[in-house]
Amino acid sequence: MRERPVGPSAFPVIPPLSALRQHSDSNMAVPIAKCLAAYAYLLLISLIFPHVFADNAAGGLPHRRFEYKYSFKGPHLTQSDGRIPFWIHTGNAIPSADQIRITPSLRSQKGSVWTKSPVNFEHWEAEVAFRVSGRGRMGADGLAIWFTASQGLEGPVYGAADQWNGVGIFFDSFDNDGKKNNPAVLVVGNNGKLIYDHQNDGTTQSLGTCLRDFRNKPYPVRAKITYYQKTLSVFINNGFTPDKDDYEFCTRVENMIIPESGYFGISAATGGLADDHDVLSFLLFRLTEPGQNLPPPEKEIPKEEKDKYQEEFENFQQELDKRKEEFQKEHPDVQGQPIEDLFESVNDREIRQVFEGQNRIHLEIKQLNRQLAMILDEQRRYVSVITEEISKRSSQAQSGQAPSHEMETVMNTQQEVLRNLNEVRNSLSSSLKQLTMGQPQGNVGGLGSYEAVQHFNDIKEHLHVVKRNIEHIIQKNANPAEKVKCPELPPSPTCLSTTHFVIFIVVQSLLFFGYVMYKSQQEAAAKKFF
Repeated sequence: MRERPVGPSAFPVIPPLSALRQHSDSNMAVPIAKCLAAYAYLLLISLIFPHVFADNAAGGLPHRRFEYKYSFKGPHLTQSDGRIPFWIHTGNAIPSADQIRITPSLRSQKGSVWTKSPVNFEHWEAEVAFRVSGRGRMGADGLAIWFTASQGLEGPVYGAADQWNGVGIFFDSFDNDGKKNNPAVLVVGNNGKLIYDHQNDGTTQSLGTCLRDFRNKPYPVRAKITYYQKTLSVFINNGFTPDKDDYEFCTRVENMIIPESGYFGISAATGGLADDHDVLSFLLFRLTEPGQNLPPPEKEIPKEEKDKYQEEFENFQQELDKRKEEFQKEHPDVQGQPIEDLFESVNDREIRQVFEGQNRIHLEIKQLNRQLAMILDEQRRYVSVITEEISKRSSQAQSGQAPSHEMETVMNTQQEVLRNLNEVRNSLSSSLKQLTMGQPQGNVGGLGSYEAVQHFNDIKEHLHVVKRNIEHIIQKNANPAEKVKCPELPPSPTCLSTTHFVIFIVVQSLLFFGYVMYKSQQEAAAKKFF
């Protein structure tokens, strides 16, 4: 779009009011009223001219028409068979309902998506929204947006073919030349004969470039690429704000010749480092110069094909209504609620996973608490039997026999065991209370990962305390047994022995920590795709 230059000659020169006053003072023949009228006239002209120029500039804007056959956007991006309407995907690209993951964050991955039909517009504008995210401080290799004479389905240049005929806009995230000039956006043209210079990050072949950090942004990064009157312009939205129109100028290439007909594509690749390259939308607009005839509407499809599509739509609509009725019958409590409340967000999913893990830990600790209660009952029964034995010995002592010192030692040892078991039980009770306090109260929003990790660390610490206390009990209970021979007790029903209890606790602890580690790995792997 060409704008009329606005310079000093575009507006009339307005003399300052002080000059008019000096002129009126020097020449008394000119009335003051005429000077003020001339000043007001000039001021009125200066106010009118900007509006005139603004109207002329607005009239020079090209006409934009959205082309749906060369675009895609969520939330229903893919069909039921996983294909993208009017597009093809190759390599490691993974289409989903909301986005297309061109490459996952794995090493040495390549993927791309291309339009099925060629584009023959003279002027066009493309708007692309994407995310490039990774765990490391640096990423690799990058993402590319293409307009080429043929589909470069796979190759060494960001997952697409080399020696292309057209133009590529590269979002390079890895610094191959070591000049610390990445991440960067480059515009590279090719006539089908040049080989891309990977070692120098394409700087020797780029027609325009700008430094922009597009990795790990809070909002999607957006690129607007305009080809109008043989001028290619690139604007970037850095993804710091949710404003979709907050574009900044990146680069412009004038007198650029591209193929009259070509294919649009998006590709990405990873190397030794890896990032997730996700494309959320690709919107293409046809531009028509002012004063030219608008492109004719598309021809109507044949009546047989239209009837086929109409029948397919009606069948789909009937099936959808049937599923809605079945859902309302199965869930009568959700009728009348907003549709957004019926779906689970990413934060809700993370909170649910954290509390599911805490509930499982809660059940395991309750099981340990029940086992400890059984051991306490057994110890109490032993104490009662020993107490009866001591009372018998004391009656014998009163009749002339000396009391047994060994029985008093055994009695003291059993009481110490009871005290230690009570301490263990209190420790488990505190763990249960902590888990209970961590349960969600209504709709809790935004539980951070730090609090979840802190909960697991506290539970792990309590379990270590339980283990140490049990080992201490075993040592305390084993030492007197080597010195003192306990009297034979009457036969008692079989119950859990100390050795079996220790084995049970060790196995239970190993299973618990193994489960926590497995669950954390599963959650970390799941977050890559959500």
